Amino acid sequence: MRSGFSSISRKRPAARVSTLRSGACWRGISIRVLLEKSGGLQTRPKDLMLGAMKRPTFMTQSPNPPKMDRLAAFVEVFKLRVAVLAPGEPGVPALLLAGPEDGSAGRVVFRPGGFSELPPDARIAASVDFDNEANPLMSAMPEEVSVPLDGSPSLQATAAAFMAEAAGSRCGRSAALNRLAEVLVLMALRSAIDAGTQKPGLFAALAHPSLHRAVVSIHDMPSRQWTVDDLASRSAMSRSTFMSTFRTIVGTTPMAYLGAWRLTLARRYLMAGDPVKLAARRTGFGSAEAFSRAFSKAYGHAPAALKPARVGQPKMW
Repeated sequence: MRSGFSSISRKRPAARVSTLRSGACWRGISIRVLLEKSGGLQTRPKDLMLGAMKRPTFMTQSPNPPKMDRLAAFVEVFKLRVAVLAPGEPGVPALLLAGPEDGSAGRVVFRPGGFSELPPDARIAASVDFDNEANPLMSAMPEEVSVPLDGSPSLQATAAAFMAEAAGSRCGRSAALNRLAEVLVLMALRSAIDAGTQKPGLFAALAHPSLHRAVVSIHDMPSRQWTVDDLASRSAMSRSTFMSTFRTIVGTTPMAYLGAWRLTLARRYLMAGDPVKLAARRTGFGSAEAFSRAFSKAYGHAPAALKPARVGQPKMW
């Protein structure tokens, strides 16, 4: 029996191979591989082999890549706790689902500082704790975010599920309400980021179509030894344009923002029980000594003196 590639029938058509890869579009390609004599193995001109293929060079990509996840780092580092408040229950309401009972013209309203008085059309209220005092996202938020339900089908569906759960008395009702309220908070935050702001700061940076890539990179990879050139490249800007844009939009320099974010994270790690050296290493400081100096300057005390009850954050801008 003749073995090897020469046993493949000549009459088989060329194989058509299609490959789909995320973020790129590949055409279907027809391949006919002609084998030559190699190592004494005799092959024929029209023999077909599906084998190793070089990467095609005609891959096309979108000129506008999707935005990075601008909330992921905050959700990972800071704990979001939302609790639906029954009428008369103690607690400061910060999240409201308001509007007519028929669901028309409804809206989700999020006020980080809380409501001293509820609007007359408030239907459900919840308290929100997103580590408010330590979380720079919360301190940078607008005073109030109001999102109409009819502007977002997903928000409208979540609000409908929230109202349906509130109206019933099924098992797990309280937990389900709190989880749905957390989703409403995240959707309100998305809306606030997308809307942007004229005021320099974190929200303006996260809303910027190019600059947010550098800021999110800092958030997601704080231990990396970033340079200004690295961050400018992430934003597809020249160094000079990046530096000018960052200061205008964020209100500080890239390296100052990086240092403040690192200290914010290090404080969280210390409060969670990390030793000083580990917290320094996880946040990209070259040594425990350098970390201690920066920490003492920002907070007024050494990291070893940190107590879980102490709160606060370094000023970022």
